[in-house]
Amino acid sequence: MNYRELGNTGIMISEVSFGTWAIGGSWGRTSDAEALKSLEYAIEQGVNFFDTADVYGDGHSEELLAKATKGKENQIYIATKFCRQGDIFDPKNYSYEQVSAYCEASLRRLNREAIDLYQIHCPVTEILKDGRVFEVLDRLQKEGKIRHYGVSVETVEEGLICLEYPNVKSLQIIFNMFRQKPLETLIPEAYQKGTGLLVRLPLASGLLTGKFTAEHVFEADDHRRFNENGEAFNVGETFAGLGFQKGVELADQLTWIGEGRKSMASAALRWILDQKEITCIIPGFKNVKQVEDNLTTLETKPFSEEEKQAVQRFYEENVKDYIRGPY
Repeated sequence: MNYRELGNTGIMISEVSFGTWAIGGSWGRTSDAEALKSLEYAIEQGVNFFDTADVYGDGHSEELLAKATKGKENQIYIATKFCRQGDIFDPKNYSYEQVSAYCEASLRRLNREAIDLYQIHCPVTEILKDGRVFEVLDRLQKEGKIRHYGVSVETVEEGLICLEYPNVKSLQIIFNMFRQKPLETLIPEAYQKGTGLLVRLPLASGLLTGKFTAEHVFEADDHRRFNENGEAFNVGETFAGLGFQKGVELADQLTWIGEGRKSMASAALRWILDQKEITCIIPGFKNVKQVEDNLTTLETKPFSEEEKQAVQRFYEENVKDYIRGPY
């Protein structure tokens, strides 16, 4: 395992880490036994950072992480998120009283004394512009309930707003071969300011594994079925904002990235880690095999400059005009 510093916090985290949305729910059938086995396997392989949220399975993924990391609290870092249990448009949802209640509930589920990284979970832009929520997080930090805080953002604009606040230690962004806009300004500016970058949806909800056909049907409780067009939340959180059919078509044109590498998926993840500014990727998983597959990224050869340019051209000429939603 390789480790990179989380911004300027001094915390070294595994460059391949994992998100726990899938084991909490909204990705089809899950098994707690398999999830715990997968978490244990990841930790054995040197993974020391996991991302979760209070709404993943209504807190269930936090509880699973508590079980998996019991006795290892000082070695395994956990990032969780808040605000989506309430009305994300209501300023009261970001008050000290409400955020403190969210925080204490997460601490109980995680069975920890402090949260390593507490993130605002894709708030509306106006809340970030207002800025009072950062004063609330500063207060929780002084109280010792959280060690550091960051923001999970939907757009480049939101990320740039957050960078104006010096205590924001990390940004969680959607970034992959199908969603390269952050490379233009957000990624270099965050790096310059010493802000960590966590990459969610690195495989564009599975499109960049190359395993789907246009005929594939997802389970009813899988967000890739019920949120394909942004019916439940931001459309960018599903297939990076591409429609499924278009996404499969584009993925078929990118299979060349897997040639001479472990797989198309490991190549897509490697491309992200080839950007020195990125702290870590946080792909999801539901079983040990998926953890194993994602960890093959560590043995996957880097992209040459010619290949990087080809991936950028492909995005500019074939992909970006089809991305929907705030970006």
